[in-house]
Amino acid sequence: MRIGLTYDLRSEYLAMGYGEEETAEFDRDDTISSIETGISELGHEPVRIGHIRSLTEKLARGERWDLVFNIAEGMNGLSREVQVPALLEAFRIPYTGSDPLTLAISHHKGCTKEIVMRAGVPTPAFAVVASEEDVSAVRLPFPLFVKPVAEGSSKGVSIKSRVASAGTLREQCRYVLETFGQPALVETFLPGREITVGVLGTGGAAQVIGALEIESLGSAEAHAYTYYNKEFYQKVIRYSLLTDKAMLESAVVICLKAWRALGGRDACRIDLRADERGDLSFLEVNPLPGLHPQHSDLPIICGRIGMPYTGLIGSIIDSARRRYGI
Repeated sequence: MRIGLTYDLRSEYLAMGYGEEETAEFDRDDTISSIETGISELGHEPVRIGHIRSLTEKLARGERWDLVFNIAEGMNGLSREVQVPALLEAFRIPYTGSDPLTLAISHHKGCTKEIVMRAGVPTPAFAVVASEEDVSAVRLPFPLFVKPVAEGSSKGVSIKSRVASAGTLREQCRYVLETFGQPALVETFLPGREITVGVLGTGGAAQVIGALEIESLGSAEAHAYTYYNKEFYQKVIRYSLLTDKAMLESAVVICLKAWRALGGRDACRIDLRADERGDLSFLEVNPLPGLHPQHSDLPIICGRIGMPYTGLIGSIIDSARRRYGI
């Protein structure tokens, strides 16, 4: 097959003057090269497309592909992850990953939590703060955790995200509103173990392939997998393959129920955290998980369970092929 690659390259946006945190979700050059190599090793022809503007230009010129391997995050708007898949659907071009509806819902953490709650998935109590006036209406016991409602790669998450008073809650919500131009998600802080889980497949064929426990070392920022901790994970974080049988079984049930309720496709990574009793809850889902072979959580999980990187790329492509009957 001729497989196109849609992506947002971090180096391109940095060259245009965007900042490090603004581009944190975008991909490194070697990620694209690694995916390209994996596609070639599977016997397909990879074709670089790039971001949505490049995709638009190529479509207008009449270029087409048998399948598009999509990891484009988009730059503007709360529904930026939807842009590339929606355009591909307009031209009836098959692509990997979730559809625009699932991507839009999953990108908004409040909407995501509403849906998984209705499906019976445990998730911390929460409120969405769309303006500073909304802070007064929050009726949740402290401590609380505050983060942007629609960002990934721990953008906007720091040691200040855990708040223990009305004053610091207002201050942190104001920071999110002003810095990111979007609502803040305020949720009950869970003090227990932090887990990230890899899921491959769609619907009834979806499977949890493994889970990593994220352990903070002495020099890490406390309370969460913050932007700092994620950027400097090699120095401040230890990843351990989760082997606790009871916790792993709980993670499998939570993640598959959430992924199916959201209508997710092909691959994702789901973040969970335990409360003071050790019971896991759903935090958020990433339906466009990072795919850097050494630095992204999903490939790290695959490496720990013995799945080669090419096998991960092949699994995503095969899941999409089955959906489209290719």
